[in-house]
Amino acid sequence: MIENKNLTDSSENGANYDVLVIGGGIAGAEASLNLANMGYQVLLVEKDLSLGGKMIHLSKVFPTLDCAACITTPKVSETMRHPNIKIMTNSIVEEIGRNGDGSFTAKVVKKPRYVIEENCTGCQECEDKCPVVVEDQYQYGLVGRKAVYVPFSIASPRIVAIDIENCILCGLCEKVCPADAIDFTQEIEEIPIKIKSVIMATGFNLFEPEVITRYGYGKFKNVVTSMEMERQLVPTRPYNSVLRPKDGKMPENIAYVLCVGSRDRTVGNPICSQVCCMYSIKQAQLLLGALPMADVTIYYLHIRAFGKGFCEFYQQGVGMGVEFVKGKIGRIHEKEDGNLLLRYEDIEEGVVKEAEHDLVVLSVGLLANPETKGMFSSDNLALDDFKYVKQVDELINPAKTSIDGVFVAGAASGPMDIPDSILSAGAASSETASYIRRYHEK
Repeated sequence: MIENKNLTDSSENGANYDVLVIGGGIAGAEASLNLANMGYQVLLVEKDLSLGGKMIHLSKVFPTLDCAACITTPKVSETMRHPNIKIMTNSIVEEIGRNGDGSFTAKVVKKPRYVIEENCTGCQECEDKCPVVVEDQYQYGLVGRKAVYVPFSIASPRIVAIDIENCILCGLCEKVCPADAIDFTQEIEEIPIKIKSVIMATGFNLFEPEVITRYGYGKFKNVVTSMEMERQLVPTRPYNSVLRPKDGKMPENIAYVLCVGSRDRTVGNPICSQVCCMYSIKQAQLLLGALPMADVTIYYLHIRAFGKGFCEFYQQGVGMGVEFVKGKIGRIHEKEDGNLLLRYEDIEEGVVKEAEHDLVVLSVGLLANPETKGMFSSDNLALDDFKYVKQVDELINPAKTSIDGVFVAGAASGPMDIPDSILSAGAASSETASYIRRYHEK
């Protein structure tokens, strides 16, 4: 039975909560549920239109190859339904300041969906009638979407949003909406809140490979990122099979380039992203299942299969026929037929070689989310040398930050995989509950 320790004003104008969780990915959802089950009132703020973070867009997870959405969706649904959790999507947090009693005040900026959320049923009749088609950012530009749209099929909440920048204001969506939910008069809302503690679960950003011009991303259509490939492997994929972007052909010889934007001082990210080796091996195994006649080659510097079951997962990939080449890619050239010529140094033989592939996947690394900087108005949230939230007591209390009452969860503190993010969220929620009991429940 859930105990309500601190029932607060549930109105959005000047509401009080026990904990503010910033970020609705797997770490933010886990931390919110842990605290809500203890009876604390939680405000979960997510900048996107849906909870789930990046995990909800993945195909499967390594090394078990369990369905990522099958893990994420129940967790998100439980978060959505919990009576002790208030969720604000399409919102950002600004100006967090500390009060004299150790509590915090903050401002939540809620952006308009131009849809009355409580009225929308997600029927998508408005989407069917909308005449405007733009690139779908949730499918990484592989297909289009309407200017009035549900973000993706398993979005939570399943509520339509209007892309006002691309909307032509034709009014068709408003005319056909059976719930009368379209509201073009909505404006940005600034909502003041008061909280006792804060959890930073702001996650990470993916490296943008356009920075490394020699790989040709953005110039050569058959050079794609690992997330673009991920979207072709998920059950909700835009196509029925894996296809080359340039001509729509099924690839037969696929190359993976590891450490793109990781372990590279020239692009400002000298650390290992920890997940690239394993998600590349995961995708290689899924590709061999989807395209049994294809060849998959992974060009690597070192394979870092350090986690539980990771080495066995790597050996499983070798056994399935994935070719591993210890080589550093120097440059990628495009041929007239769209195939790609990789010029690389074979590290084991010490010679320069060339190899032709019809599709190249860049295994991009993880970067710190810059949104954490400047979020606090009265205190300075310390960052480490790589711009992640600094763990000031990494061994004994990894959730602790430089500000008392502020804790960090998941990849906001550094690159980590999904199980480690969930464990980190557990640590953050435990420390948050302990902090509230010590300083606010006397």
